[in-house]
Amino acid sequence: MSRFSCRSIIFSIAGLTASLTGCSWVPNSGPSTAQIERAAANSSQGAGSASGVQIVDVTDDIARKLFAERSSGDFYESLGGGEIFQQKLGVGDTIQISIWEAPPATLFSAATLDSKSGVSGSHVTVLPDQTIDGDGNVSVPFIGAVTAGGRTPIELQREIAGRLKNMAHDPQVLVKLSSNATSYVTIVGDVVNTNRMQLSARGERLLDALANAGGVREPVDKVTIQLTRGNQIVSMPLSSVIRDPRQNIALHAGDVVTALFQPFSFTALGATGKNQEVNFEAQGITLAQALARSGGLDDSRADARGVFIFRFEDPKALNWPNVPVKTTVDGKVPVIYRVNLRDPDALFVTQGFMMDNKDMLYVSNAPISDVQKVLNLVFSVAYPVVTGVQTFK
Repeated sequence: MSRFSCRSIIFSIAGLTASLTGCSWVPNSGPSTAQIERAAANSSQGAGSASGVQIVDVTDDIARKLFAERSSGDFYESLGGGEIFQQKLGVGDTIQISIWEAPPATLFSAATLDSKSGVSGSHVTVLPDQTIDGDGNVSVPFIGAVTAGGRTPIELQREIAGRLKNMAHDPQVLVKLSSNATSYVTIVGDVVNTNRMQLSARGERLLDALANAGGVREPVDKVTIQLTRGNQIVSMPLSSVIRDPRQNIALHAGDVVTALFQPFSFTALGATGKNQEVNFEAQGITLAQALARSGGLDDSRADARGVFIFRFEDPKALNWPNVPVKTTVDGKVPVIYRVNLRDPDALFVTQGFMMDNKDMLYVSNAPISDVQKVLNLVFSVAYPVVTGVQTFK
């Protein structure tokens, strides 16, 4: 076989493998930067994917807006921290009512002699303990049913004294809560002792409830606290509550405090040092920390302009570039955040961009890496052919 024929074979193989450079036949760890950008563009135009993917360049303004959105969902902003608990009576509570009359006592009993002073003194009548009935009432002699549910003990005292005013001689009333059945907080989840904590006029706070339950069983930085109040549910990392005294809000009757052991995580794929799921603390980490924990960018194949974070975002989080905005079945917007690490300013931005739970960090291959794969394929095919030809000759 001639030298010309050998060259023809080599060039034929090279041409064939070069034609495969842009095809799916070339091994790859995922889409290239250009393919991601095209997919997002096709999705916004209705051609191709109908998922409505938004692609957003991460800037300092974007990072600040997303951070502000995260902080707006804290306990203090959502549930308020200044309102101190006022203990109100409810159905099932048991109370004790004491009534004093100034001398001469005429309604409940005749005046009694004060053994210390030797003069007639006031008389006290202690009524048997009563449980507030299903209508929220208790019964008081001479005045009948009195509404107790929804009132504080002091308010009930004033009501009873006012209704006795024209019957008894200068009546004074004291209402004491004997058994608290309604003013409590439930503490559940990853705590040492699940229990119900009674609330007092002192105004117990969130960390008081956790302390009453014996604390959490898992490391503080791995625990999320969920507070349920009526139909409102708000969650925060426990470490953030400890660091910010404002988040240690006053509790209300009926609140449910749940300690959740939820190690957050993100997935690192593509041209990173390590392809794996990476756990992180509940208070969150930045993109810079996420890149470091995933082994950074692979120098031999990573495209520094192709760092992406895939996330399902809240529709109100940003002003989206592609409208109308399409959402998934659960009302989320599929977003691809793009970072160009060839820009030195982007390295500062990565320190302010916070990762979310279940984010996917993806780094695409540099275009030259596909060329390298093709060349390796060319030589792996051509070398045995040339060697065989030379041997045959």
